[in-house]
Amino acid sequence: MKYVYQYKDWPLFHWDNEVILPLLGEVRHLQGKLVGKMETLGFTLRSEAILDTLTQDVLKSTEIEGEFLKQDQVRSSIARKLGLEVAGLVRSDRHVDGVVTMMLNATQQFKKPLTKERLFDWHTALFPGGKSDAYTILVGKWRDDSTGPMQVVSGAMGKEKVHYQAPVAKVVNKEMAAFIKWFNATNVADPVLKASLAHFWFVTVHPFDDGNGRVARAITDMQLARADGHNQRFYSMSAQIRLERNNYYSILEKTQKGDLDITEWHLWFLNCLYGALKASNKLLESVLGKAKFWEQHKNTTLNDRQRLLLNKVIDGFEGKLTSSKWAKIAKCSTDTALRDIQDLIAKNILQKDEAGGRSTGYEVVM
Repeated sequence: MKYVYQYKDWPLFHWDNEVILPLLGEVRHLQGKLVGKMETLGFTLRSEAILDTLTQDVLKSTEIEGEFLKQDQVRSSIARKLGLEVAGLVRSDRHVDGVVTMMLNATQQFKKPLTKERLFDWHTALFPGGKSDAYTILVGKWRDDSTGPMQVVSGAMGKEKVHYQAPVAKVVNKEMAAFIKWFNATNVADPVLKASLAHFWFVTVHPFDDGNGRVARAITDMQLARADGHNQRFYSMSAQIRLERNNYYSILEKTQKGDLDITEWHLWFLNCLYGALKASNKLLESVLGKAKFWEQHKNTTLNDRQRLLLNKVIDGFEGKLTSSKWAKIAKCSTDTALRDIQDLIAKNILQKDEAGGRSTGYEVVM
């Protein structure tokens, strides 16, 4: 098996512009429309859209790796670090704060050059305890392959399938120096294609013991912020990759086992980015719908519990809202939860979920 980095011309990638440029043109057009649309929003709505996008970006980037963070902690961590005044903030643990710190450093400070030290800081933030799951890993430094070659493996023990084997550790420092120099150079390819290539190149070198996918997506977001020309994130590439997770791993493996022609990878990346941009329109509709809802009820008398739960439901409550869930989240008795809910039904803010089921669910009247 020959991997892409084993070709003598590595890393001189090439691709077919005639195949790529039509789709690239559509993506760039959609990017421009979205940025223009977002800039027409007022500060409050724009901040809400940014907060929702960044929250999804962090959640979905970790979910791709099979890790599930708590949405309210991620949202609270981002809001605090951006200095946004948001009701109902909760405490976030240091692991959540670390993931958020990396992502915000990449996107909010996209103009700063990428350096080895910066990547080490991101990696340290990802693994504040020096461990991945129960395993101790090298943190804030390149891997050393002391436990064997770096491989991407699936399957039960004894029946493992090796999908990819990264370059040996002794060449990582040299490989990453070349990558960082290229990434910081100006006038290298189209900025969107550069994001695509940066993602593939980084995960192919696989420089860390763990966290390579999350760091690669942070680098991708950093370059896409450069392509957009500002740090306000209105779409989530990670959320779209999460939806296309199987295809992502499939095209990644195929390209890593191919030659230096990465036309197919670029096409997948551009289609994925196109999907992320289209999905952002739904996000905008959600943000505008939420603003309209609270404008309609600005004079309605509501207690803090009701405001808390209504915001959670509007932001995307997992499962159906029941009185027992209300009581648990609002930290009140079931009787108090029922009174809150019945009051909102009387005010035509909540209604019973028509889906029915073993327990009564409720949904917001938008």
